[in-house]
Amino acid sequence: MPKFLMKRWHGYHVIALFAVAVIFSSVLMIYHWQVGVIGLFILGVLAIYTSQARFAFERDLEAYIQTLSYRVNKAGEEAVMKMPVGILLYNDDKIIQWVNPFISQHIADDLIDKSLDDLHDELVPMIEDNVEGDVITLGSRSYHVTFEPTERLIYFQDVTEKEETIELYEDTKTVVALIYLDNYDEVTQGMEDQVRSRLMSQVTSALNKWANDNDILLRRTASDRFVAIMNYKSLMQIEEVRFDLLDEIRTLTGKEKVPITLSIGVGTGETSLRELGKLAQSSLDLALGRGGDQVAIKQKNGKVRFYGGKSNAMEKRTRVRARVISHALRDFVLESDRVIIMGHKNPDMDSIGAAIGVLKIAEVNGKEGFVVLDPSDINHDVQKLMEEVESHEDLWSQFVTPDEVLDYVTDDTLLVVVDTHKPSLVMEPKLLPKVDRIIVLDHHRRGEEFIEDPVLVYMEPYASSTAELVTELLEYQPKQLKMDRLEATSLLAGIIVDTKSFAVRTGARTFDAASFLRSNGADTTLVQKLLKEDMDQYVKRAKLIENAEVYREGMAIAVADESESLSQIVIAQAADTLLTMKDVAASFVISKRKDDMVSISARSLGDVNVQVIMERLEGGGHLSNAATQLQGVTLQEAREKLEKAIDESLEGGQ
Repeated sequence: MPKFLMKRWHGYHVIALFAVAVIFSSVLMIYHWQVGVIGLFILGVLAIYTSQARFAFERDLEAYIQTLSYRVNKAGEEAVMKMPVGILLYNDDKIIQWVNPFISQHIADDLIDKSLDDLHDELVPMIEDNVEGDVITLGSRSYHVTFEPTERLIYFQDVTEKEETIELYEDTKTVVALIYLDNYDEVTQGMEDQVRSRLMSQVTSALNKWANDNDILLRRTASDRFVAIMNYKSLMQIEEVRFDLLDEIRTLTGKEKVPITLSIGVGTGETSLRELGKLAQSSLDLALGRGGDQVAIKQKNGKVRFYGGKSNAMEKRTRVRARVISHALRDFVLESDRVIIMGHKNPDMDSIGAAIGVLKIAEVNGKEGFVVLDPSDINHDVQKLMEEVESHEDLWSQFVTPDEVLDYVTDDTLLVVVDTHKPSLVMEPKLLPKVDRIIVLDHHRRGEEFIEDPVLVYMEPYASSTAELVTELLEYQPKQLKMDRLEATSLLAGIIVDTKSFAVRTGARTFDAASFLRSNGADTTLVQKLLKEDMDQYVKRAKLIENAEVYREGMAIAVADESESLSQIVIAQAADTLLTMKDVAASFVISKRKDDMVSISARSLGDVNVQVIMERLEGGGHLSNAATQLQGVTLQEAREKLEKAIDESLEGGQ
């Protein structure tokens, strides 16, 4: 306890005793005056002592306060002038009025009367945005700035070592990559050992050089598989050149007339090597599901970056997988009490045709099947097909609405999703969580969004259409197949529409499927009837093409009138027509639809990956055929978004 406080404590006791003495003396004066006189004398002595104690207390208290104030002020001055923290005062005009020595010595000298913008151009915006604190770079050092707007005061704390440590930690994070040689077994089948050995030697040398140049540990785990371990800094270096290894391997094998390409799955953002491995495998599956010849980089939060995808998926030479999938599908059908088939919203000819094909698979295996269809959400181009289906009583009875189908679900129901793999695009999303077993049949390149936990997935990006895949599955059904004329025609129409009458994305197996359907009653005359368009649609398409403008090199963009709503088929057909024009490498058509969504259809000849461009706008599709739908934007805003996506795709933005 301070000395003056001790004295204060004693003073209180003296005052108390003095009060008691006064009372006692007064009583004695009444009964015995001599003793009272003695008491008064004692009271006088006590009064003098009390007065001296009070004066001493006040003197000591004043001295203590003065000493403490001096020490506090001295400590404040020392802190302001000598602590390793910068302090800056500015006025209402953001002009620097005073800085402490730390700023003059370590940041900049002669700042008085200069604007905050002269020190750093982000300081004023931070103050106006009421930012509490942030890190800025001044010279070669990093500082965490803290603002006191009411005092017009800024603190600068040197955090260079901390930021360098964080950067070092990020740069040295482990990244796992799985590398797969697409179609290696198929394209090298029948090759002479000497030729195969020379080819693999060239590929391996290119991979080893790539690994050495980027400080990567590369190990071969199988004839067509490698595993690569690197740090995050190496990954960033590789991303800067957009994984040019893909182009190098494609060019290298192209000289040997062997179409081998690379698919790479990368896992990053995890500290556990086990989890990184899972991410890398998931990324590789995604890259292969999109047709190969590309890189998928997956992070823990589910975000995926894609590179490559410059070549079309190679058609498989054998049908072994189709036979295996067909038999597996049959087993699932036999284990079910009924089969529900569902395509995507606003179904096209391929979706309806594939659904009818799967319905036939259920029928030949003795199970009842139902196709989910919303009569109010049908493409104009399938209207004629649905009119034919309605006239076919048995077939039409197996079509149910999204509301009705929920009552058909049991514990043993099998759901087959055709022509899409995205939960957000299916005809009735509520159906997905109600069914335990889901099968996905699709020909689109796999996107980030995918139906959760399907029991069977058959996705082949090389296929022209889902109708082609379903036709092959029908061929391997073990029971005798007797197809109705309309069923076979529906599947053939789906193939013809998606291949533009066998002009694009058509392989040998596409013609095989068409031949099978033709031999089972498909009517080409009926197909032509189903695909006829009216004059009004033709005029609308012509007007769209008339508005087309060329953006950058060979990118044709057509934007419809803001007041006009067009059907998806007109938008897609306009994009197809634009692609036939001279010097057009890719076409994009933007228009409003009747549901107030803004639709963008994209087409290319293969040199431009329109799928990647559309994925930047939350869409998807194929390398040469893709689309997206945007909500809450004008046509002009949609065009600006599209142009930005094209720029990022061509220039390497993420």
